[in-house]
Amino acid sequence: MNAIIKKALAAVITVSFCSFGMIKAQDDESGATFNVQGDLVSSYIWRGMYQTGASFQPTFSFGIAGFSLTAWGSTDFDGYQASEGLANKEIDLTAAYTFGNSGLTLSVADLWWGGQGANKYFNFKSHETAHHFEAGLAYTLPVEKFPLSVAWYTMFAGQDKDAEGGQNYSSYVELNYPFSVKRVDLNVTCGLVPYKAPQYYTNGFAVTNVALKGTTAIKVTDSFSLPIFAQAIWNPRLEDAHLVFGFTLKP
Repeated sequence: MNAIIKKALAAVITVSFCSFGMIKAQDDESGATFNVQGDLVSSYIWRGMYQTGASFQPTFSFGIAGFSLTAWGSTDFDGYQASEGLANKEIDLTAAYTFGNSGLTLSVADLWWGGQGANKYFNFKSHETAHHFEAGLAYTLPVEKFPLSVAWYTMFAGQDKDAEGGQNYSSYVELNYPFSVKRVDLNVTCGLVPYKAPQYYTNGFAVTNVALKGTTAIKVTDSFSLPIFAQAIWNPRLEDAHLVFGFTLKP
């Protein structure tokens, strides 16, 4: 398993770096796209769970013919151990394929949030690694007036282990429904854990993420607008709530 994981990650990284040379061909004849952007958020909440305070979250991705490679990261400003200057640092690599107009997307992701100073990023030993490897399947209803999407994610390898060292196969299911009101794009989210998953602090079925997000833009000049967003998030399982504000910088 370790050799397979190493080869898969090496392939993803190699293809990702090779695709950087295509930045000038954002919309060429082949339909290839390249995207670079960054979000600044007041706090980082992941699937209804607080991760850290104000953070900067860059994204770059490459896509062609239904296939995409995405690198996403998050780094806070003071860290979870501020006295020692160790920042909360996360790097996620995702490969995904969308099957034509079917609305179906299959993805495989490497999630790593070891933090600044953790090092050993390339340690993929099953019982030592800080990586979480996750498979996902998402489907969006082919109904223009009701574009509900449903996604299921399961951690199949990596750090997600039980006390005996076996894989937990922690899973998370999320429903999203986007709509608009005047100049604001809104999205309602409901996320749940279907069975016991220590990764999400659940002993069985639990709703962990109920959220409403609104996105709009502030016009700065005739040629530039700044996208801003606010999100209210509730975690019924942990009896916690969050209100997040952020903005996006992109070409």
